[in-house]
Amino acid sequence: MARILLVDDEKMARTLYGDYLRASGHSVTAVGNFDEVRQALESAPYDAVVTDLILPGADGMEVLGYTKERYPGIEVVVITGLDKVDPAVRAIKSGAAEYLVKPVAPEALQHAVRRALTTRDLLRENASLRQYVSLLEMGQRIATTLDRERLAIAVSSAIEAQTMANGVLLLLRDGGPLRLHGLSGLEPEQVAELEPVLAAELQGARTPRVLEALPGAPAHVLTFPATDGDLTLGQIVLFFSSPPPENVSEVAGYLSRHYAMALRNLGRFAEVEDLAYMDDLTHLYNMRYLHLVLDREVKNAQQTEGTFSLLFMDLDHFKSVNDTHGHLVGSRLLVEVGRVLKGCVRERDVVVRYGGDEYVVLLRGTDSGGALKVAERIRRTMENHHFVPREGISITLTTCVGVASFPEHARDKGALLDMADRAMYRGKRGTRNVIYMAALDLEATPAERKVAG
Repeated sequence: MARILLVDDEKMARTLYGDYLRASGHSVTAVGNFDEVRQALESAPYDAVVTDLILPGADGMEVLGYTKERYPGIEVVVITGLDKVDPAVRAIKSGAAEYLVKPVAPEALQHAVRRALTTRDLLRENASLRQYVSLLEMGQRIATTLDRERLAIAVSSAIEAQTMANGVLLLLRDGGPLRLHGLSGLEPEQVAELEPVLAAELQGARTPRVLEALPGAPAHVLTFPATDGDLTLGQIVLFFSSPPPENVSEVAGYLSRHYAMALRNLGRFAEVEDLAYMDDLTHLYNMRYLHLVLDREVKNAQQTEGTFSLLFMDLDHFKSVNDTHGHLVGSRLLVEVGRVLKGCVRERDVVVRYGGDEYVVLLRGTDSGGALKVAERIRRTMENHHFVPREGISITLTTCVGVASFPEHARDKGALLDMADRAMYRGKRGTRNVIYMAALDLEATPAERKVAG
């Protein structure tokens, strides 16, 4: 049954009530004053306290208050010889489970303790249920998050709240070695020291682990893999300065599974999103993506006072390729042009098929001077390249390139595109195979210009 602490300054009362409670199968420890109460509670766990209201040097209300404050899981039954309403009301408001007036019959005391223990069990069950519901809601919230940054915040905060961890570190495997995805409760210098060590230690880990003696880490470090089938998508690392709670493996394991589910959904969402932003023929980015990335680039450049440039390109006399060799060869040539352009720029630059035989390149962090150098590299490479040799033919082709830079030539997306387009069109009206820089006096591009070549 239960372990009961009986508090009464009268020896006879302690003996009598102790016998009542032992008859119900409870284990009873009897003490006579407040100091002995504190010593008893510190030395052993109890399920309930039965205390007289009047004690030497203190009273039962102090016992009640001390117990409920320091040991909230223990229920308290108050016994008194005062048959008055006020003490009873005070005791119940202060957290007493029951209030009994002397003389107390055995059945009344046994029933009061039984009801107090039942209340305690119900409260614990209710708290456990609330925690389970909270955990379930957190898991669902994590699994349905389709933004990588918000996912890191959701997982780290949920783990920290549910496990009482002092720190949380999320490591993500995104087609390569583990790298930092999110964190909570850790200092930047700690993260800088721990990240490479953890990434190396957990690279192939597929089961929960306990790590010891990590540099700059709290005493207890637990790791939980976020796995999807045979794939380990990431790792959750928990740091505790004191021994972790008993349910940490259950809670962290549950949330790590939802973390993996979210990462898998993110990957699938990214694949679908890529299809929406990809040109079907060349597999370069399309015009829809260009407008999206330009919005971001303009915003970033405005905030950081940075710069970037656009190259607007149109192939010279492309119509003659279709007329001479057919549209199939023409399509393959357009694909090859995309490969040539990507070979002329950095990985972080963006190459777009704007439509037909027109291409746009966004050069990040590049001013007009740097953009001119890249444009010349493209013009020269295109001029010297022999296209579609696998078709048994060798086609040479040139291009006109218009250059416009933010903020030198324009400060918004539409104006920048228009300036680059006008510069390119000036070359189309002239010698072709040429580069022009944007300028305010350039002729506007005619609406019917879409005739290829």
